[in-house]
Amino acid sequence: MSGGPLQGIRVLDLTSVVMGPVATQFFADYGADVVKIEPPEGDLLRTLGGKSVTPKMASKFLHMNRNKRSVVLDLKQPAARGALKRLCTGADVLVVNMRAAALERLGLGYDELRAANGKLVYCSLVGFGQSGRYAAKPAYDTIIQGSAGVAACHARSTGTPRYTPMVMADHIVGLIAVQMVLLALYQRKSSGAGQHIEVPMFENMAAFVMSEHMYLRTFDPPLGRPAIRAYSSRKRARCRPRTASSACRPTPTSRPLRSSTRWAGPS
Repeated sequence: MSGGPLQGIRVLDLTSVVMGPVATQFFADYGADVVKIEPPEGDLLRTLGGKSVTPKMASKFLHMNRNKRSVVLDLKQPAARGALKRLCTGADVLVVNMRAAALERLGLGYDELRAANGKLVYCSLVGFGQSGRYAAKPAYDTIIQGSAGVAACHARSTGTPRYTPMVMADHIVGLIAVQMVLLALYQRKSSGAGQHIEVPMFENMAAFVMSEHMYLRTFDPPLGRPAIRAYSSRKRARCRPRTASSACRPTPTSRPLRSSTRWAGPS
């Protein structure tokens, strides 16, 4: 959308599949100039979701990448990495969902890009917080729905753990990323500096679920057990995790949840 509230802001979209494209699509809808960076084979989402009128333009890809421009860069090649770095010198925001170690090897980590553009807002979308025990593990929406307790909520209601039939974690955390980037841009107006933001799926979805389901265990010491009966009078089954993406009941804690998004502050 031209003439929107983000007109004049340039966003580089180095993401694929759902969470990142959902976030950057909002920037594009709000008027930002969003440039999607794709490898030669294109975003995987181009071929998911059934047939399309135009090859590699699947419906889901169109829904999550509207209003963007696109450029192909094979980041395995030095010339392509150089081109991306030059783009970053004139960008306001870079959104990535590649693993941090891979970006560092390519010379595309925050510290290196900040040296060339101190006003850059660098947003890392990750599966798990990078200071936690699962930092190096991959994450898909089903893994996050299971580990963060979404599927267990269905078990409390129906007796059977189930996934919500849409990639809700990708969408919810994508929207959280939008908020964080906009806040960083707002803060940059007074500080004059960019910053690095880390937005993890697991921690944000766990906070999303537990804000309603900790109940009386929110307090220290706990004031009672979670009010499971509020959802169903049926006999509920306890589920046992069998695979990495199995649904399992989260273990309640009486300690307050910490902020689920790392906010580095101005550089």
